[in-house]
Amino acid sequence: MRFKRALLIFAIFFLFVGATSLALADEGMWMPHQMKDLNLKDLGLKMNPDDLYKKDGTGLMSAVISLGGGTGGFVSRDGLILTNHHVAFGALQRASSEEKDYIRDGFIAWNKNEEISAKGYIADVLLGYEDVTDDILSAIKPQMSFLEKYNAIDRAKKELIAKAEKEGKDIRCNVANMYSGNEYYLFRFKRIKDIRLVYAPTQDLGNFGGDIDNWMWPRHTCDFAFLRAYVSEDNVGVDFSQNNVPYKPKSVLKISIDGFKEGDFNFVMGYPGRTYRNYTLSELQFDIDAMLKRIEIYKDTIAFFEKAGDKSREIQIKYARLIRGLNNSLKNYQGKIEGMGKTSIVDRKKSQEKDFLEWINKDRQRQKERGEILGKVKNFMEKYYVYYWKNNLLSGLVSSYLGSTLLAQAYQVWRTAEERQKPDMEREPSYQERNLPYIKMRIQLAEKGYDLKTDRSFLKYRLKKLFDSPEDQVPSAFKGIIGKHSEKAVDDYVDHLYDKTPLADSKKRVELLEKTPIELMKLNVPILNLAAELEKEMKVLREEKKILAQERLELKKVYVDSLMKLKEGRIAPDANSTIRFTYGFVEGYYPKDAVYYLPQTALKGVIEKDTGKFPFHVPVKLKELYKEKDFGPYIDKKLKDIAICFINTTNVTGGNSGSPTLNAKGEQVGIIFDMTYESVIGDYYIVPELQRTISVDIRYVLFITDKFSRAKHIIKELGY
Repeated sequence: MRFKRALLIFAIFFLFVGATSLALADEGMWMPHQMKDLNLKDLGLKMNPDDLYKKDGTGLMSAVISLGGGTGGFVSRDGLILTNHHVAFGALQRASSEEKDYIRDGFIAWNKNEEISAKGYIADVLLGYEDVTDDILSAIKPQMSFLEKYNAIDRAKKELIAKAEKEGKDIRCNVANMYSGNEYYLFRFKRIKDIRLVYAPTQDLGNFGGDIDNWMWPRHTCDFAFLRAYVSEDNVGVDFSQNNVPYKPKSVLKISIDGFKEGDFNFVMGYPGRTYRNYTLSELQFDIDAMLKRIEIYKDTIAFFEKAGDKSREIQIKYARLIRGLNNSLKNYQGKIEGMGKTSIVDRKKSQEKDFLEWINKDRQRQKERGEILGKVKNFMEKYYVYYWKNNLLSGLVSSYLGSTLLAQAYQVWRTAEERQKPDMEREPSYQERNLPYIKMRIQLAEKGYDLKTDRSFLKYRLKKLFDSPEDQVPSAFKGIIGKHSEKAVDDYVDHLYDKTPLADSKKRVELLEKTPIELMKLNVPILNLAAELEKEMKVLREEKKILAQERLELKKVYVDSLMKLKEGRIAPDANSTIRFTYGFVEGYYPKDAVYYLPQTALKGVIEKDTGKFPFHVPVKLKELYKEKDFGPYIDKKLKDIAICFINTTNVTGGNSGSPTLNAKGEQVGIIFDMTYESVIGDYYIVPELQRTISVDIRYVLFITDKFSRAKHIIKELGY
């Protein structure tokens, strides 16, 4: 490959300076076919690199699964999955009630019959992937407009997916672009739809430190959970059924309790969500501005729902997942803004672009073809700004994340009805027949995540916030009511939407999915009528978005292709929720002057943090185990204690949560659950001396499962 020569030089350099050099923190989230060129044996890998990814599904990477926003790994031949407590949190929240509070108390199934459905969860098992760049790009003709090109690419993707999914009832595919549209790949998965909860520790352990410790180091969180995948008796991924049997994966991760030492080689495989390392300076500056605005919106939303749940555990449970997600994003953005300032990321990007332009200007042909690309991207971002904020406000109102859940549900019903009038291949991808079961599922699950009275109050609150918005950003459907600047008028308007609405019943909402737009209008349901009005404006914005997306893609395609040539191919594609590999070493770091963080924490630190109340409440039983030194085979001999968490120089991002951290032999020694506060900027720019990933030590996982919870049946299934 193009980056082979650069990697060889890199490997030789490594041999001279040694494995613990901070300068060697790798900046790549590499695709499976790129791993063979990473000289992993020279870096410290002690297993055969060819065993990492195999097209027959027996490679180690096939044991790593996508959980739809998180990652997990098969750790037994009976479909047992090890992931994070916070990845499984949605399942805990949906199964919880005031009487059975699994969020607070945790959950243990003492046998397979006691395992409960992890509602809303799926597991995608990688079967393979292939380069389809020619298939996609051949659909584009030079004379096409941006919109025509976007639609041609969309159609080509759908055709490839439809053909590939004919191979089996549970085959799920997607086409992802890499390097800003320079390459395209078709990924094939076996989709397992019956996922069940097996074990999750109590909140005091699984979320120890809460939002205070989130993204921080040193860390002492026991962030893990066990799930199990079930299929039909003929090994097909089907919906939940008592007749289903545990899935038998072809590849399983081996767990090691041998520990590690500082400087040891580690690697991570998982499904990272999004990174922006190949952004230009103007794109970075746009995102900084957007993050600053989102910080205020998130703070405001969190405060509203926390106040709503002050006196009701039922409301707290319903909004627990939303609040936790918002807090997580909030602190991430705060860390990025703070980190970019401290490490002068904007200046680093300026320097990077100066080097880029110097390289461009060294060649007359490059100068002619690419000399103006940075200026073109900058001009585009100025134009994109106007669209972005108008769309952000409107889409937020019909989102259950930052808007009213009931309005979001009404909008979902209306959009589905409209899209179903089109031939399947002409629909928006998320509304194709293959996705209708998931729309129904989300409508049913919505009941677990909102309270009707609270939702009504929140929509009133959100609409009143529009009083301060520029008139041209206020959605047309609300201009009449917002223009009055009357809180009572807003209250009366929202009450009219919610009073006696049939959409408060999830069964009714599912029934309405079968109706046509004409039939829905005849019902004369106020909140549905509002959704129809909002969709008129959303439709215009969607078309604008497609045009802008294609224009940006074509500009970035030129820029990223230039970067690939400049760096002789040694550049990984930005993360986009596809399978990736990253490696590094167990290393501490200096977060600030005169402070050094060791790379490992111990149970002693958990005890030291105890305040007697959440998020730093240490259960009595854990204190007793610590006092008695009842550590069993899970003791770290060097620490003479239980190892809790550790850090290494791998680089990950959201979506990697639950990814296995593996040693040089390919054995699982930890579970990724976070980055350090100083390294969240790595989504945009890697600063090697600060880039650290946090894992919960597998020995702590086993210790809590065995000694604390006495779930020896799970330990036995893991082979211990």
